[in-house]
Amino acid sequence: MIEILQYEFMRNAIMAAVLSSLICGLIGTLIVLKRLVILAGGIAHAAYGGVGLAAFMGIPLRAGALFFSLFLSLIMGRITLQKKARADTAIGVIWAVGMATGVICIDLTPGYGVDLMSYLFGSILSVSKIDLSMMGTIAILGILMCFRYYRLILVYTYDEDFARTRGINVTLIHYLLIIFISVSVVLIIRVVGLILVIALLTIPPSIAEGYSRSLAGMICLSSVLSLLFSLCGLWVSYTYDLTSGASIIMVAAAGYLLSKLLHLPCQ
Repeated sequence: MIEILQYEFMRNAIMAAVLSSLICGLIGTLIVLKRLVILAGGIAHAAYGGVGLAAFMGIPLRAGALFFSLFLSLIMGRITLQKKARADTAIGVIWAVGMATGVICIDLTPGYGVDLMSYLFGSILSVSKIDLSMMGTIAILGILMCFRYYRLILVYTYDEDFARTRGINVTLIHYLLIIFISVSVVLIIRVVGLILVIALLTIPPSIAEGYSRSLAGMICLSSVLSLLFSLCGLWVSYTYDLTSGASIIMVAAAGYLLSKLLHLPCQ
């Protein structure tokens, strides 16, 4: 795999894999532990509505995806707080409406936007310097926030009721987490696409959960696994001329299956 480093697009792809792994390790862990997988899925698919609107209005696609997903994610965040029992149904409706909005807007847009496909299936090999800068900013911000407020995050993650008795503003933290998930999902979509992004956010943390004794340990192991799956997926994609995003997810799925077969969690 050393020879592929002579290509700038492969160097950018590897850097994107490193940064997305850091983001997935942190955000993915919180998504899995807080049982927010369906919400993250709703955000990812709602982002396509923003892509379609942006294409129709002639504005940058990433900006459209970000603002539209933020808008819908805040609605989904409110639903998960007030109507937890029915949250999955409401999120499913928003999920479908977001996708439908994107498809209709794209149908109404003259011409054909080739870049739209990268949002569906990912295009890690076409990641730009701007993408890397944005991913690096989010990764650094997430790590700093985790270090600074680790105990607060720990309490919120495992026991919201206890957090409230300690005077912690659980509602504020919930919405901040939703916003961070939205931004992270929109950025990671460039790597594996909105169809596969949930797998990258959930498979590594799901594996790490069975082998970790602490929240910090789970975050670190999840990041390492995500990076391992991404690099192996890139190698498979390069060697056999396959779609990179799908290759990464298939490698991650194989890792998940292997972990279940071994079944050696910490005691």
